[in-house]
Amino acid sequence: MNAPLYPPPSPELDRLLRPLFHAAATSGGAAVVVIRGDERTVACRGHAVRSTELPVRADTRFELGSVTKTFTGLLLAEMAARGEVRYDDPIDRYLPADAAPGYPQERPITLLHLATHTSGLPRLPDGVVPGQVPRWFTRPYATFGPAHLLRALPRTPVRGTPGAQVRYSNLGCGLLGLLLANAAGQRYDDLLAARVCGPLGLMDTSCGPGREEDAGYRRGRRVPSFRLPALPAAAALRSTADDMLRYLQAHLALDAVPLPARADATVLRTALNEVRRPRTGGRRGGPRICLGWNHRALPAPTVPPDGPDGPDGPDRRGDPLTEGPERSEGASVSPVSPVSPVSGIPSTPSPPQEDQEPGGNAPRGAGEVIYHVGATRRSTAFVGFSPRAQVGLAVLAGGLPLRSRDLVRSAHDTLRALITEQGEG
Repeated sequence: MNAPLYPPPSPELDRLLRPLFHAAATSGGAAVVVIRGDERTVACRGHAVRSTELPVRADTRFELGSVTKTFTGLLLAEMAARGEVRYDDPIDRYLPADAAPGYPQERPITLLHLATHTSGLPRLPDGVVPGQVPRWFTRPYATFGPAHLLRALPRTPVRGTPGAQVRYSNLGCGLLGLLLANAAGQRYDDLLAARVCGPLGLMDTSCGPGREEDAGYRRGRRVPSFRLPALPAAAALRSTADDMLRYLQAHLALDAVPLPARADATVLRTALNEVRRPRTGGRRGGPRICLGWNHRALPAPTVPPDGPDGPDGPDRRGDPLTEGPERSEGASVSPVSPVSPVSGIPSTPSPPQEDQEPGGNAPRGAGEVIYHVGATRRSTAFVGFSPRAQVGLAVLAGGLPLRSRDLVRSAHDTLRALITEQGEG
């Protein structure tokens, strides 16, 4: 392990992290961030680029895949806190007149529906799959741009009534980023930098390639960096362990990260509180959905048999646009929390029980875990935390993680172990 700016993990923490590093892809390296109360640790292992044997460090950039959705949810909450948008705004308000999806207008799709995967929109826009085939193992979505998306939306089907079911949709979250950018009159990348990444001090988090230090390989050939020009808000971010430490700190304690301006600090703290509240009720073993995050009461199942992100076939493994919130895909859910007609902020749902669940090993008071998983052809990312236990874990692993499912399973297990030991301590 090498993390020169951080103290080495204690023997006890090193023991907990050993299975996690063992589960990381053997062809690449990994960086792990751990927060336990006042303890901060970044541990790194392996190489970012095989050809140069450049070691993974705390400032090595990895592709986040669908963890990007948590940033988009935070951006929505930030703009809602400013009064620039409302959660119950219909999506037509921020689209050209001829670009809205076709669906019954009696219950319009709202921004909140997009953020909670309850819009009824499919996983991908119409027409994107045929163009993927020639570049399936390199850059499958690189040629599908914003203009293609706007042309595809009117012929994109909407399944069911908006707000009635959770159907994981990369299209929905990617569209949310486009609508927020239209509302603010800025590109998504610039808006996210100004409202979220800049204020939180995430200097190495962006959609652009920047310093490409991690690398994926297929059959001995290097896999190009991931590009998603039409839907950057769904899966296009890159980040570092350093930045993910600050990101976790901000979600665990609203005052943990110094913010530059007092007004902006108040808005962002309000947004950070909003994103971690469940907005749907989970059914059929699936998680509850927050703004971009998944939420489970402890103890959480390790991982569903189909894999960490839903029933995807083996040929689609590592595709950032095939991820989903586990088995909640297509499941009926409790109604999305009602939206106040005055503030546009959903009312607070019933809090999860703090007591230990039957058969669980979580300490009393740990209560919940909030998390998300992402994967691209080059890397796998897991970010999770427990506000009540004040524990956070981020895992960034590169090098075409063919064992990404084992890695995600190990990350869930490690997070629960950290929460348990924190409670016992």
